[in-house]
Amino acid sequence: MLGQLGLEFRVVVAEFDEHTTGADPVTVVTANALGKAREVAQRAGVPQAGAILAADTEVVQDGAVLGKPQDLSAAESTLAALAGRPHEVITGVALITDAGERTAHETTRVVMRPLTAAEIGWYCATGEWRDRAGGYAIQGAGAALCARVDGDPSNVIGLPMALVARLLGEAGLWPGPPWA
Repeated sequence: MLGQLGLEFRVVVAEFDEHTTGADPVTVVTANALGKAREVAQRAGVPQAGAILAADTEVVQDGAVLGKPQDLSAAESTLAALAGRPHEVITGVALITDAGERTAHETTRVVMRPLTAAEIGWYCATGEWRDRAGGYAIQGAGAALCARVDGDPSNVIGLPMALVARLLGEAGLWPGPPWA
């Protein structure tokens, strides 16, 4: 997704223990994103004339963070709970540059279609649920599960691009599109 903005980047996997409980979901995802960015900055350093960008995404239903299903049974239960009901996808984003730290978050409302047990079984058989907040990936076969997305669809994928572009622009690291 960053490549679509014409940005050069490299992926460094954070060795940060994410937390999914203890505070409201916005605080959780923002703190996790900042923790990931700080851990990478400490280990790898902030690139000269560059930045470290990190994100954390959670799916929240009725105020509860659903997390990533740990096994097939949990994935099936999570999707059954989401079926036919709205939920929020909340992503915290952190940007660290030599000028300091910036954080922000994005919230997108998603409504799943009512799903049959056969549809849940079909989707779980794809394996896409693995390592996914809420147990689905809207950019893949999971798109068939969703009835409506209210807000930034890139947020549901896991990186809200308009928010990232704004943060990078505020830090002077992205000139933006020619019409900006």
